[in-house]
Amino acid sequence: MDSFISKGRMFFFACLCFTLFGFRALAQDIPSDYQEVLKSLDRKGDFKAGVLKVNIPRNDLKMTIQGVSTPTPFGFGGWVALTKATDGSDVMMGDLVLLQEEVNPVMSALLDNGIDVTALHNHFFWDDPHVFYMHVHGMGKAADLARRVKPGLDLIGHVTPAASAPASSGGTPLDTAKIAKIVGHEGEQSGAVYKITVGRDDLGMKEHGATINARMGLNTWGAFVGTQEDAVVAGDVAMLESEVTPVLKALRKNGVEVVAIHHHMTADRPVVIFLHYWGRGSAEKLATAFKSALDELGKSAPARGTGH
Repeated sequence: MDSFISKGRMFFFACLCFTLFGFRALAQDIPSDYQEVLKSLDRKGDFKAGVLKVNIPRNDLKMTIQGVSTPTPFGFGGWVALTKATDGSDVMMGDLVLLQEEVNPVMSALLDNGIDVTALHNHFFWDDPHVFYMHVHGMGKAADLARRVKPGLDLIGHVTPAASAPASSGGTPLDTAKIAKIVGHEGEQSGAVYKITVGRDDLGMKEHGATINARMGLNTWGAFVGTQEDAVVAGDVAMLESEVTPVLKALRKNGVEVVAIHHHMTADRPVVIFLHYWGRGSAEKLATAFKSALDELGKSAPARGTGH
């Protein structure tokens, strides 16, 4: 009986200790440098399996999918996570949930501070408001990564949509010869659209022994429509992994919006990432922006592969 009472007292004491000190001990499980990250970003998070996960939920959005109200945890909880590399530095990855008007301002803020943007796409159809998911990557010390990613995170929920200007009712027709001269490549006219396509033959890509060339989709292109004073451009850029960040920076520096970053093929060697973009302005400005992206391609020799 005394033994049973003694065990009961020990169990009660253990419970009391956990009540008094347990939560404090759990909080101390977060390494000090990661606690500073949470403090710097003014965000909540947790530390498990060697990873600090910082929560960036879109609680400010009232989301519906096909008219069905969907709570934030259903798929609208953005995040960034940090973990230690073998040399003691940190690797950061993340997935940010962004409104259309937030995508490019956040992207520019991240790129300007040395954070890479590695993918941009949608996760849903029929979502209202329409949101995109931006995947990010960085390396360095935890405190430095927090400092570099913060300007982008601080924009989330605080970007005012730009007013759309009505299409011009008149103007000078597109000067396609001038566009071609700026870009450095001739294009083709199809109705009102002037399209320039540039292949990536420098990559030497093959699939089952067949050469994958521009006609097979391995190309960069820009399509222009409108007037010389008020034109729009849309297109696609085929990039090696090392070319993604330079191309993003070039387009954003020239005021062109990035709308998607993804791959079009699997098992391709070298790996090729595709970027879709859209811009509006004078035809000369847009041609210059397109040329700036082209100039970032092919600077380094790719690791050649044969595919399947």
